[in-house]
Amino acid sequence: MEKIRIVYMRGGTSKAVFLHETDMPAEKEDWAPFLLDLMGSPDKRQIDGLGGANSLTSKAAIIRKAEADKDFDVYYTFAQVSITDETVDMKGNCGNISSAVGPFAIQEGLVPITEPITTVRIWNTNTQKLIIAEVAVKDGDVLTTGSTAIPGVPGYGSEIALTFCHAEGSVTGELLPTGNVTDVLETSFGSVRCSIVDAANPLVFVEAADLGLQETILPAAFAEADLQRCEELRAAAAELCGFSTRENATKLSPAVPKLTLIGKAQAFTDMNENMYSTEDMDIHVRMLSMQRPHEALAITGAICTTAACAIPGTLPHKLARKTAGNLRIAHPSGITETAYSSLSEIKVIRTARRILEGTAYVKKNYNLKEVFAAEN
Repeated sequence: MEKIRIVYMRGGTSKAVFLHETDMPAEKEDWAPFLLDLMGSPDKRQIDGLGGANSLTSKAAIIRKAEADKDFDVYYTFAQVSITDETVDMKGNCGNISSAVGPFAIQEGLVPITEPITTVRIWNTNTQKLIIAEVAVKDGDVLTTGSTAIPGVPGYGSEIALTFCHAEGSVTGELLPTGNVTDVLETSFGSVRCSIVDAANPLVFVEAADLGLQETILPAAFAEADLQRCEELRAAAAELCGFSTRENATKLSPAVPKLTLIGKAQAFTDMNENMYSTEDMDIHVRMLSMQRPHEALAITGAICTTAACAIPGTLPHKLARKTAGNLRIAHPSGITETAYSSLSEIKVIRTARRILEGTAYVKKNYNLKEVFAAEN
C-alpha cells in the first residue's frame, strides 16, 4: 500500500481529485491502473476509493508547473475514470474541472498572485489547447465567496471567467471531423441525421425529436432503451471520427464524442422546479456523459454547442434562435450562458472551490514519491 497527497475540488458542476504530476507514478503506463485504484474502479459504487459513483465525480486532474520559457503557467491533464470498466479516458477535456485548475495553481504556489484578479494560463495536454482563467484573489488567497450562481450548484460563489482559446479541433484536429456540416448515422433503428463538431471536445448533435424524445426531457425520464439507442448513435459517430470501431467504442472511447440531444427553445421546468419561458433561452441541449444523462451541461459541451451554432448548415445552427453574441443554452439544471465573438475565444463563467486536502491510500505499489515510500 502506498499513499499520495491529494486535493479534492469542485469545478463547476463536477468534482475531481487534483494531483501534482510530480507525485504521480513515474511511468505513464501506470497512470491508468493507479487512477482506477485511487477512485475504486471498476465498481458501480466505487466503495473502495474516492469516486462518487457518478461520472461527474469520477474525475482526476493532474497539474504541473510550466517551464519558464513557456507562454503558459501550468500543464493540466484531465482523466475521466470509468466507474464500471477498467478504462481511463484521456482523449478529451472537462471544462467544469478546468475552472478549478486556476484556483488550485494559485493555492499550490504554482503561479504568482496578483490582486484583485490573478490570470492563470492553462495548457490542456489532452486537447493541446490554451484556457485562460481569471480568478478573484483577496488577501493572498483565492476568493470563494461571491454573488455568482451557476445551474446545478447550490448557493453562490466567486466568479471565475474561463476563456477557451482556439478550441476548434481539440481532439480530432478538425472543427468538422468528417468534413461535413451534417452526416447520417446508420443504426439498427434507422438512419439518423447528426452534426459532429469538435470544439473544446467533440460532440455529436442529434435532434431529440428524431429519437422520439422531447427537447425538455430530464435525466430521470430516459428509459434504458433510450440510452441504448443513444449509445448506438454515439458509437457510430466514434467510428466516423476514427476513435474506434462502433463495436468497441463503449470500451475504447467511452468519453468522446459525447452524444448531445438538441431542440428548439421551448418553455420548461428544470430539475429544481425552476420554470423558464421560451424567451429565456436560445436552444435546448441534453448531453450524455459516459453513457448516462448529464444532470447539467459540461462546459466543453457549452463551448462546442456555441461553436456549432455559429456554423451555417449544422443542426444546432438551424435550431438556435440566435447564433452569435451571448448564447443561452437550456439544460436539465437551468440555463448556461456563453459569450461568443469568434471561434478563437469563447468565454463562460464558472465557480469552483477547494473541498479537501490530505493523503489518499492506494492498494498497490506504483513507486510513488520517495518521501511517501520512505514513510511506508
